[in-house]
Formats: sequence, structure tokens, C-alpha cells
Amino acid sequence: MKSHPDLFKRFIKYYKPHKKMFVLDMLASLLISLIGMTYPIVTNRMLNDLIPNRKYRYIIIAGGAVLLLYVTRMLLRYFVQYQGHMIGVGMQEQMRSDLFAHLQKLPFSFYDNNETGKIMSRLTNDLFDVSELAHDGPENLFISGIMIVGSFIYLSTIDVILALIIFACAPVLAVAAAFTRKKMREAFAERRKTTAMINASIESSVTGIRVTKAYTNSEKEQEKFEKSNGLFREACRKSYKAMALFHSSTSFITDAFNVVVLIAGGLFLYGGRITFGDYSTFIVSVNLFISPITTLIQFTEQYQNGVTGFERFLKIMDIEPEEDAPGALSLPRPQGNIEFDRVSFGYATGGQVLSDVTFSVSAGKKLALVGPSGGGKTTICHLIPAFYPVTEGSIRIDGIDIRDIKKEDLRKNIGIVQQDVFLFGGSIRDNILYGRPDASEEEMILAAKRANIHEYVMSLENGYDSEIGERGVKLSGGQKQRLSIARVFLKDPAVLILDEATSALDNTTEILIQQSLDELCKGRTTIVVAHRLSTVRSADEIAVISHGRVIERGTHGELMDLEEGIYRQLYELQFRDGELAEDVASV
Repeated sequence: MKSHPDLFKRFIKYYKPHKKMFVLDMLASLLISLIGMTYPIVTNRMLNDLIPNRKYRYIIIAGGAVLLLYVTRMLLRYFVQYQGHMIGVGMQEQMRSDLFAHLQKLPFSFYDNNETGKIMSRLTNDLFDVSELAHDGPENLFISGIMIVGSFIYLSTIDVILALIIFACAPVLAVAAAFTRKKMREAFAERRKTTAMINASIESSVTGIRVTKAYTNSEKEQEKFEKSNGLFREACRKSYKAMALFHSSTSFITDAFNVVVLIAGGLFLYGGRITFGDYSTFIVSVNLFISPITTLIQFTEQYQNGVTGFERFLKIMDIEPEEDAPGALSLPRPQGNIEFDRVSFGYATGGQVLSDVTFSVSAGKKLALVGPSGGGKTTICHLIPAFYPVTEGSIRIDGIDIRDIKKEDLRKNIGIVQQDVFLFGGSIRDNILYGRPDASEEEMILAAKRANIHEYVMSLENGYDSEIGERGVKLSGGQKQRLSIARVFLKDPAVLILDEATSALDNTTEILIQQSLDELCKGRTTIVVAHRLSTVRSADEIAVISHGRVIERGTHGELMDLEEGIYRQLYELQFRDGELAEDVASV
């Protein structure tokens, strides 16, 4: 708890929606504790009164009463186990919902630096342990506390000195637990990290299994996994070593309690301070004291897991989400005038990517970005929807700085088609409607037709309800691209970004997809990133980006007129040896 000042306060707030059931759960736990104390009380009464005075009727009544109480305790334990765990599940559900909602708001930079498997570990393993702590923690502390205090009070009524001798062992146990707990906490935190590493390794390997098989690199993947697996084993070794030290030392102290009672009680009986019945009661009651102590010891491991998991949960929750600027403006459908005014940008993990970039695109016009790989073209595309904040300068849409526009409104008006198409597991319908979930069936079909995918969909047995597999694995590259285009058609944005949209396709498929893209571009401000210069000759303007700067601008003809121009060199290099003639024929 010390590592986070308000950890306890933030944990408690998740109990609020369940406070009524929590109170009932604690009340049931109290009754369970009180019923547990009846056995030594009845034992003392029997040994000191009922048996010596031959009150057989009362012996039967007392035994029956204890049995009835135990039946009641059974029902109470059922309630605590069931409803108590449901409280934990409810808290886990809320935490997971909060975390998922927060993840949706985090900037792109977070996902640049965190693997999917590690994030999944936060959502699943960590929060499961937190929910277990949420349920078992208060019950264990409450029941154990009542049992310890209650047994001390009761034993003090028999003999205060003997009770104090027994309970004097408690501080020794507390010191031993405190001494070993720190190491155990650190070890369990390390084990959590390695568990996340294994999840990330598995997620990466399973997602890329086709690449692994294609390159016959299963041994390489096994080697990477074994490295993470080995780190996990070592972390487990350290955590279990710390746990073994903790349990063995504390168990020795609890075992010593029995010896203390045996010797001290025997001496008190020999000296006549207590009766044989009292001595027997102390022997029975010491287990009443040891049992909650043992429960608290065992609870420590669960406590470490739960607290570590909650700290990791808070570590993500405390990351600042994307937020709109104060007084950010709503953006109805814009005309689509885009201006870059001396924009500079660098990623947090690297150097400067863009330097003093200035250009403009008029509404409805097409700007092509070309140039060497790594020059900053894709970065420019990421800055327009404000996926990353510019370091210097400004980007404006219709004269409004995008920092002064609500991000949701800004992104609603921008459509993106990328080289690496991402499709969600589910049906074709689900993926097209992702562009606008409230669209009608007719609108969805029209979008599919405009993307030239409708006929293929209708050839499938289940039509638009056909499952496409994880990330669209059942579809070809061209089919996936057309689905992504249909999705953008349905979104109907004012600004369109095509980032290498056809570079991964064969020539025949590219021609078909290009027809869909040309249809998509009509009436929209379009920014095209392309390596195949044949696809950008018709652009209203072409900008050559190199080393983060705009080094040439103009139409295809104007740039070809520059004898020493970079664009002309790239064009002639790309279409030498007759490739140009072949490409012209394909357009």
C-alpha cells in the first residue's frame, strides 16, 4: 500500500455499488465468527459443570444446540462464498470496464510502447487477482480479527495471566511477517511482469503463425518463447523462495503457541490456578486463536497478488488520456481545406521526423506525397487526424487549428485507407458497418457496390453474414482492401487519406482497387501516399518528402520539367526499361 498514497481509497470506491450486499456479507461473517467461538465455551461448561454434576439432559441439549448453530454456520458460509464472490466479480467487471474505456482514450504513443499481450494481462490476470482480494480480503480480516479478539476476551475470563502469555506470541509473529513480506511482495511483482511477457510472446507468435510457417522459423519462435518462459520460471523461483521463508517462519511461531499453552497451562494446573476443565478449554481455544492467525498468513500471498495487480491497473489508469483543448470547437462537415504551417514533429522515442513542413490542399483536390521510405509521409498522415500532437507549427482545416477541434468531430470527418488493412473478427456486415454503425441495410449495400465487393459477397453462402476469420484471414488481399474501402464509403468523410493503399497488391488487383479508390476520392480532399508513381500522375499537386522536409512541389508535368529534380529521378528510375509503357497501358 505504501507505494501508492491513495491506493486504499481508490480501491474502496469500487465497493460503493455493492455496499448493501457487502454489509450483509460482513454481518454473515460476524455470525460465522461468533458461532465458531461456541465450541470452547460449551466444552468448558461441560467439563466444569455438566459432566461432573451428571446433568446428562443438558449435555444432550448443549450438543444439539451446537449442531443447530453449525447448520446455521453452513448456510451463512454458503451465502458468504456465493454472494461474497459475486461482489468481487462485480468489482472486477467495473474495473475491467473502466480500464477498457480508458484504453480507448489513450494516445497512439501508449500503444507504440506497450505490447498487446501485456495489456491483455492487465485486463484479465491482474484484475482476477484483484477481485479475489476484494472478496476474501475484508472477510478474512474481519473474521480473523473477531476470532482473535473474542478468544482473548473469553480466555481472559478464565485466567488473564495465561491468556496474556499466549497472546504475547502475537508480536513475534507480526515482526517475522513484516520482515519477510517485503521480499515476497517484490518477488510477486516481478512474477507479474514475466507473466505479461509470456502473454505478449504468445500473442505475437500466434498472430504471426503464418509468417512463422512461411519462413520455417518455428525454432526461432520457440527460442523466443523459452527465453520468456525461463524468466518466468526464475521469477517464480524467487517468489516461492520468499513465500517459503515467510510460511516456514510464521508456521514455526504458530506451532510454538501449542507448546506455550501445553507448558504454561500444565504449570498453572499443577499450581492450582486453573481446573482441568479450564486447562482443556485452553488447549481447545488455542486452535481458535491459531486458526485465524494461519488464515491471515495464507491471506498474505493473496494480498500480494491483489495489491500488485491493482497497482498495475492504476499504472495504466493514471496515464493521461487524450483530451480536447479547453473550449474545443465542434466540427460539422468541413469543406476540407488543409494547411500545414511550418510543422515540425518528433516521436518521443526517436529524433526529429518532420522539420518546417508547409503546404496546403484546397477542398476537393488531391495531393500526392512521394519520396524515399522513412521520409515522413506516413507521419504527415498521422498528424492530420491528431493521432500525435505536432511539436511546432500548426495544422488547420478550413482555417481552424486542429488542436482547437474536438478530436471525435475531427476524426469523424477523416477517412483512412492503409496498406495494412485491419479487419475485426466477425462478419462482412460487421466490418462494413464499422464505418457507420447506424447505417441502413440499403446504405451498407450501396457502399459495398461502390467498393466493387458486393458481387463477391453475394456469391458466398451466407452473404453479408459470412465470417471472415481473425483479421480477415479468409479473404484475399484485394478483398480485404475493398472491404476497408466500403467501410470508408459508408463513413462518407470530407477528407480522405490513402496511405500506400494499393502497394501490397498485384497489378491486376491494383487496377480494380484503383477504380474503387477513384470513385471514393470524388468530391473529397484527398492525400495520397504512394511509392508507385503511376498512381499519382493525375494528382492536382505532388509533394516530394525527404528527410522530413518538402523538397519539391508541383504537378507531374512541372516536376518532370526539373532536370535535376528528385521526382524526375525517382520516376525515371522506377519506369526504366519499358516499364513506363506497360504502366501507361494499364491506366
